[in-house]
Amino acid sequence: MRTKFAPVLAFGAIASASPALAATGPFFSLHNTDFVVLLAFLLFIAVLLYFKVPSLLVKMLDKRAETIRSELDEARALREEAQTLLASYERKQKEVQAQADRIVETARHEAAAAAEQAKADMEKSVARRLAAADEQIASAQDKAVREVRDQAIAIAVGAAKEVIAKQMTAATGNALIDSAISDVEAKLH
Repeated sequence: MRTKFAPVLAFGAIASASPALAATGPFFSLHNTDFVVLLAFLLFIAVLLYFKVPSLLVKMLDKRAETIRSELDEARALREEAQTLLASYERKQKEVQAQADRIVETARHEAAAAAEQAKADMEKSVARRLAAADEQIASAQDKAVREVRDQAIAIAVGAAKEVIAKQMTAATGNALIDSAISDVEAKLH
């Protein structure tokens, strides 16, 4: 705390602890070194007061205090700005995290939907292949039945040919040929 009476108090403290009490001989003599030192000190204090050194020191200290105060204010402002920026970054980080969570959730739903679609497509494909296999089996059965029938017909025709050949005479054969020719002529005209 600064006051106007600081130099006076300092002088009072110095005077009360005066070394004059320790000197011998008359105190107010220029031969007494203690008196000379006291006069030099008082002259020094007077010069300091004349040139207003205490007020200059106080001004310098006030200026320094003001500089420190302004630096503290600036530091507070920077701290508040940093806290605001940190809060902004934390908010943005939360928003980004929420967006990432939404993206992951959407990706999970899409993956589940894609899996369901793939399963449905696979079931359709299996159904088509089963239908195609059933058609191939039916076609193969029809083909086998036709081949068996054709072979049965061929065997029956061969057997009938042998039977007819054994029972047929040349006259009966010629009559059959003539009959077949007349049937063909009738159908063609």
